[in-house]
Amino acid sequence: MRKLIAILEVLVLMLFMITGCMDQDPQDDDLIVIGMSQTGAESDWRAANTESMRAVFTEENGYRLIFDDARQQQENQITAIRRFIQEQVDYIVVMPISEYGWEAVLEEAYDAGIPVIIVDRMVDLTNERLMTAHLGADFYAEGECAVSWMEQEFSSNRNLNIVHIQGTLGSSAQIGRTEALLDAVMSNPRWNIINTMDGDFTQAKTYEVMHEYLASCTVLPAIDVVYCENDNEAFGAIRALGEFGYDIGVGGTEVISFDATRQALLYCREGKISLCVECNPLLGPLVESCIIALENGEVVDQYQYVEEGCFVTNDITQELLDSRSY
Repeated sequence: MRKLIAILEVLVLMLFMITGCMDQDPQDDDLIVIGMSQTGAESDWRAANTESMRAVFTEENGYRLIFDDARQQQENQITAIRRFIQEQVDYIVVMPISEYGWEAVLEEAYDAGIPVIIVDRMVDLTNERLMTAHLGADFYAEGECAVSWMEQEFSSNRNLNIVHIQGTLGSSAQIGRTEALLDAVMSNPRWNIINTMDGDFTQAKTYEVMHEYLASCTVLPAIDVVYCENDNEAFGAIRALGEFGYDIGVGGTEVISFDATRQALLYCREGKISLCVECNPLLGPLVESCIIALENGEVVDQYQYVEEGCFVTNDITQELLDSRSY
């Protein structure tokens, strides 16, 4: 009887092993495994960026995507990267929340032989070999586009009152767009930043801080320009300004926004946003082209920037709106 039980146990074990082998897809070994850490879903731009990545890195296209949403916490990103290293992914793709604090974990990825591709925002490294490539926008150039428009739009002989709504502090987009504005203020003595606020790239927080600021004023200040570091901040600022009776647009308070999502372009066509500075979120194909080049043993440019433009009301045609996928 014991022999029979032992034989049955062996047969069950063999059956389990065979079934387990059958469950494995032989094509899985051919897939390129991508570990991706996204900042979160704080804006329309970010949602479009995530969708662009998911659309490209599919099994049909030869990839297995391990996607992590950091929920706006850098420590979550660092934990995800360490998990990717343990799982021995082929590539790590990171959209960093902040520029700082990456050296140690990227050193771990480098030692494990896993290429790291930084997308959208930049990271601050003393050793740049830890980053295979950075793919995204030149945020300072975006800011220069905005301040150049301001210099053309407003006479140098008049005082200009500016409210500055910053994005997530420490992020590349915030740093570049802020530095461009501050440099322009230094060069234009009549430009005055009357208040700087942290909007964190979100509509809700920007509405809150703008509303609180205006409510705290005994006399409402004259505001010529609100420099919002993304579209969602512009939406929140416009709502708050409207509730306090400000006229939005030419002849009143002019709003500058970054990203140029479809909704912002609609606001621009209506005159609610005076200038939309483009920041293209559709970076999935660019990331894939980098990975394909690396797979082919090619050396890739460490810094790759997407082409972008600026839009004013007269630029917003129906054709432009229809062409916008985000």
